[in-house]
Amino acid sequence: MQYRLQGIIIRSMDHGEGNKIVTIFTREYGKMSVVARGAKKVKSRFGSAVQLFTLGDFSFFKSGQSGLGSMSLAEIVEAFHPLREDLHLAAYASYLAELTDKMFGDQEGHPYLYEQLKGSFQALQQGKDIQIIVHMYEMKMLMQAGYMPELNQCVVCGSQAEAVALSVGLGGILCERCKLRDPQAIPLTPGALKLLRVLGQADVKRLGSIDVKAPTKELLKLVLRTYFDTHVGLRMKSRDFIDQMERYGI
Repeated sequence: MQYRLQGIIIRSMDHGEGNKIVTIFTREYGKMSVVARGAKKVKSRFGSAVQLFTLGDFSFFKSGQSGLGSMSLAEIVEAFHPLREDLHLAAYASYLAELTDKMFGDQEGHPYLYEQLKGSFQALQQGKDIQIIVHMYEMKMLMQAGYMPELNQCVVCGSQAEAVALSVGLGGILCERCKLRDPQAIPLTPGALKLLRVLGQADVKRLGSIDVKAPTKELLKLVLRTYFDTHVGLRMKSRDFIDQMERYGI
């Protein structure tokens, strides 16, 4: 079957002497893996159109549901050069791309998340708050995968009283009366809880200037990282690299 689709390159690996296998995240069909023959050669007809993070129009032939497609045409729509040229942007864009790649199977269409990934790359390129962008996308991935924590009522008693902690193990917030049900629950500030709720619902394409205090960012990071590790359990090279950058103050 011949496809002509717009998509984002979320993974690229060498294949043989001159070829690349790229994974394209498309709006209609989700992930699709395609061989770009000769892509590593200097005079390749695909050139920079198959570089990581590139948004492009791609034509390829793919037989059946499994196996690799064979690319015939690639045209750049948005190159996202800054995401490859800046170390920090490259690290976080790689994390979003790897998260997308590992959370979904092949040919599972996710139009909303496709738009959110594209919007996240655009927001990173525009210099908006990196950590907020990342947390917005993480929340949406949790929601799509069915792991979204309960943030509107106590996960134990159902009360809508003010939450004071989030239980990763129980999967949601706890009120004052129920907080002792999980000694490992993470204490929450009202501001952090409000942000968690907003980040899950907000459209990254509408993200404006936002000023979040450093302690609140650290709390959000702790909550989401612990939640991902407990319920999703993905090991990602890009996150390990980000941790190394932070450890050595890069």
